[in-house]
Amino acid sequence: MRTKIKRGDTVEVISGRDKGTRGEVLKVLSTEAHVVIKGVNIRKKHQRQVQSAGRTVNPGIIQYEAPVDISHVMLVCPKCGEPTRVGIQREEGRSQRVCKNCQNIIDA
Repeated sequence: MRTKIKRGDTVEVISGRDKGTRGEVLKVLSTEAHVVIKGVNIRKKHQRQVQSAGRTVNPGIIQYEAPVDISHVMLVCPKCGEPTRVGIQREEGRSQRVCKNCQNIIDA
């Protein structure tokens, strides 16, 4: 599945526990249709001390960003600053992402 959200984009969560939160996309998992967003969907993992390959992993409670379904986020337009749907505009063999609100080209 081809996604219209890329790594480094600013997105806003539109549903769920973190609704209204904005953050930067750290990773796009296109096969599962999920994105990892900085500071959103924080989970805690209780890590026990493990020794493998001569290294030890420190024990304790680790916080990490869990993936969010891509249908629960919207891209924030860099020009108008609003969450928007994304369109694709093709010209001269290139495709560019376009904001549906202000018709601004997102890929500069």
